[in-house]
Amino acid sequence: MKFLVSFALILLFSAVAFAQNLQLHYDLGEDREYVTSTLEMFKPDEYGATFWFVDMDYDHPSHSGVSLAYWEIARYITLPFAPSLSATVQHNNGNVGGYPLGPIWLFGGSTSLLSGPTSLSMELLYRHVVGEASDGLQVTFVFFHSLLKDKLYLTGFMDIWTQDDPGKADDSQVVLLTEPQLWYSVGKHLAIGGELEISKNFIPGQDGVKIMPTIGSKWNF
Repeated sequence: MKFLVSFALILLFSAVAFAQNLQLHYDLGEDREYVTSTLEMFKPDEYGATFWFVDMDYDHPSHSGVSLAYWEIARYITLPFAPSLSATVQHNNGNVGGYPLGPIWLFGGSTSLLSGPTSLSMELLYRHVVGEASDGLQVTFVFFHSLLKDKLYLTGFMDIWTQDDPGKADDSQVVLLTEPQLWYSVGKHLAIGGELEISKNFIPGQDGVKIMPTIGSKWNF
């Protein structure tokens, strides 16, 4: 789940006010009718920015407690010789039903492609999954678009990377994961909306494109 001119330079223009937020999503996907919480923090500083989020799914079969816990943290360091570029180190980790979702380390750089009411950044990352032999590259796009005098905004990311194909020995596959979100501000702190999780080859053993919508609320603080 998701998260840069670095991330700092993109959102510093448009969304410093929601540097921290708590989201609650109700998943409407097939066999996925449960709540997911997302806690995010974005903090710029004189050297760059730090961004992290924590996702939790609440669909444990016995008591509707936490069945998935996942987090990502990213540190961006602005390069003094190229202010539009940032170096980044990122860590992803989590667990679902006893199955590890990581740990994964990513190293690379970030740059801005567009800035203003429509913001777009790109990251080129070296991706290392701990305990697996196959490293690879990941490309990440982060986007933000403001409408109706900042009352309505579209935000999200797209990740593309390669990984081993679990069904084919000595073969790899391209993975696509994107989670566009649409939010409407109904006050200084509260927004309502939702997201679409669109993926291909993200869930092992499942072919085709998967689309999983949610409805949700966001509290900015």
